[in-house]
Amino acid sequence: MPETKPSVLFVCVHNAGRSQMGAAFLTHLGAGRVEVRSAGSAPAETVNPAVVEAMREIGIDISAETPKVLTAEAVQSSDVVITMGCGDACPYFPGKRYLDWKLEDPAGQGVAAVRPIRDEIEQRVRGLLGDLGIEARAR
Repeated sequence: MPETKPSVLFVCVHNAGRSQMGAAFLTHLGAGRVEVRSAGSAPAETVNPAVVEAMREIGIDISAETPKVLTAEAVQSSDVVITMGCGDACPYFPGKRYLDWKLEDPAGQGVAAVRPIRDEIEQRVRGLLGDLGIEARAR
């Protein structure tokens, strides 16, 4: 019987910056061993261009991503829910593992300000993979 993959949902307000970077890092570093979702409580029209550029600098292309609305179904079908500044807008379901990552919001900032946020998210995703018992692949 095949093992089921852990499922992780990244949530921020606009799903245009932090949660997109978290999902991209987990998808890349998890190399298909984790089911990854991201969503926002009030999704923006597009992903933050400075975030797209900061991720492109390290070889991860998120230019085709679009912000998605947070649904109760997305939370219910995830094992781990990582919130990034969405506060009480995130639905709570018993039995889920919730992590609140306090990170600066990259909205309205340039690439130089986004880089340290990106790097912190990468380190946290690597730690999450370790917690899930999954070895991160090299970037």
